[in-house]
Amino acid sequence: MVRLPLTPAEVARGQRLGALLRRARGERSMLEIALEARVSPETLRKIESGRVATPAFPTIAAITDTLGLSLDAVWAEISKPDHGVGPVAGHSARERLSA
Repeated sequence: MVRLPLTPAEVARGQRLGALLRRARGERSMLEIALEARVSPETLRKIESGRVATPAFPTIAAITDTLGLSLDAVWAEISKPDHGVGPVAGHSARERLSA
């Protein structure tokens, strides 16, 4: 099966997803989150760095569950064209997401 090249919008959405997951992870290590979500640390690293712009749904579901994030909220956040919200100190992952 031939995979079509990603559109610029898909690449940008993947980068927003990676940034969102990094912010939600906060001070927790990438290894800790990956092991708890039952994904490889390399997979999580690639998603967070934007190298995997369209990760599999079960992978994202496992990671967001581990981080305490709603899939609906994540989708709404990464679908926004302009995304520049940074982490808010002292707030939970859910609060940082909705900031």
